[in-house]
Amino acid sequence: MTAPLRAGLIGLGVMGRNHARVLSGLDGVDLVGIVDPAGRPEGAPHGVPMMASLQKLLDAGIDYAVVACPTALHEEIGLALAEGGAGALIEKPLAESVEAAERLVAAFESRGLVAGVGHIERYNPALQSMRARLEAGELGEVFQVVTRRQGPFPHRIADVGVVKDLATHDIDLTGWVTGQDYVSISAHTVARSGRPHEDMVAAVGRLADGSMANHLVNWLSPFKERTTVVTGERGCFIADTLTADLTFYANGEVSTEWEALRAFRGVSEGDMIRYAIPKREPLLVEHERFRDAVLAGPGGAVPGDVVTLRQGLRTVEVSAAVLKSARLGETVTLQPAEVLSDV
Repeated sequence: MTAPLRAGLIGLGVMGRNHARVLSGLDGVDLVGIVDPAGRPEGAPHGVPMMASLQKLLDAGIDYAVVACPTALHEEIGLALAEGGAGALIEKPLAESVEAAERLVAAFESRGLVAGVGHIERYNPALQSMRARLEAGELGEVFQVVTRRQGPFPHRIADVGVVKDLATHDIDLTGWVTGQDYVSISAHTVARSGRPHEDMVAAVGRLADGSMANHLVNWLSPFKERTTVVTGERGCFIADTLTADLTFYANGEVSTEWEALRAFRGVSEGDMIRYAIPKREPLLVEHERFRDAVLAGPGGAVPGDVVTLRQGLRTVEVSAAVLKSARLGETVTLQPAEVLSDV
């Protein structure tokens, strides 16, 4: 019988406590220690020791660690894990800058270590089902992806703005569900809450196949919304990732005797289907996939099961282009990504 993998956790904030909950009950994994840079012991599962430093955690002998601390610390901690020979599942975004993300990619790849990025929306049941249906050609040609992600300001976030914290979800999921890379982006940001970072962004992107992406993201709405709409030649899919519901609205095929309407070559309202899909917790699925990737070793994971560091780097590159476009007031062209085969 294979011995359980030994895992560690860095960070016991809101997301870190969720990781601790899942890790402590994950089959085939032992959570052997937790390090919290802020020194918070609350939230640690019963019996899991808090360790004074990352080095103590490495000395305990871990196969991998989950990095759930503030984004500004991702590079430092990730590089230390790579140096110590441990794999890592790093919360999104991968790093606070493109350069830092590149250093993390190089550190883990050069050592042949399994590493991934926690873009949890890829494991949302609604988006998983949408992607499978798009791959099967159910929508035909894709014309546009529209995402809306808004809600009240999260006081736990202090080191980044809404682009890096929230819009990175939409950037990653858009490339993933369509299989297309961003080639340009135009964006506008505002800061209305008195913080040094932006709290609202509206962005329009163009994907490699000519389709359009629109992202509206903010921390200024009193209600929470997480919606992805993909429109194509046969209708549109609407995924609500708060409820994990997926709905299909078909283009109608209704003949008319009204000459004025017959001349209008648009679309009409057709059937609506709400799919019944299994709804497992996305965070648990993410951990299961990463555990299996660590067991399989470098090159052994099934493509798409884990968000690779290079895919995480691409999301950081696109988010940097969003901020650059907003700062300069112009459209920013993106160079092709090095690796998109697993997107």
